[in-house]
Amino acid sequence: MPAGRNPTAAELAAAHGVSIPDVLAPNLRVLFCGINPGLWSGATGRHFARPGNRFWPALYAAGFTPRLFRPDEQDELTALGLGITNVVARTTARADELTRDEYRAGGAALTARVREYRPAWLAVLGIGAYRTGFGRPKAVVGRQPETIDDTRIWVLPNPSGLNAHWTATTLAEAFTTLRTTAFARPRDAGPTEQPADPDAG
Repeated sequence: MPAGRNPTAAELAAAHGVSIPDVLAPNLRVLFCGINPGLWSGATGRHFARPGNRFWPALYAAGFTPRLFRPDEQDELTALGLGITNVVARTTARADELTRDEYRAGGAALTARVREYRPAWLAVLGIGAYRTGFGRPKAVVGRQPETIDDTRIWVLPNPSGLNAHWTATTLAEAFTTLRTTAFARPRDAGPTEQPADPDAG
């Protein structure tokens, strides 16, 4: 779909249940993982495409990108050491259409993907998705104690505009904390953080 054109109602309806390609490359610094694509993403083939989703503004506000990227520029992320995938691949109008079995299967598939591509950090965008998909019912937002092989895990808030618990400011702050950790030089790493591994991405 051309950049700047919104999908029609018919295109949105037809996008239900499809999947879209990941933005992936080996050894990224941070692989962002959404819950699952929405209908706007399914219709356009672009992640976090729905107007009002705060993923792209949060990336920019946190310093992950040098300017505010549009969803149609998603393939430029890998040059910055960033990528995008999802816990569950199929598109839905709402995340509550997904089942617990889909989350668990998605968590297993995501684990396999991480082991193949070996990002330094996996950032899951949604605490509920992480708790269910990875069997961690007591997990909280932030750095997680577990890893997937050498990949460290961080949980960020869901950037959907419907997530009223997080404002644009607090969302940007959460993204910034991850960025300063994931891109820290060894001398900048605090006593509770592991120094960045130059071979991990």
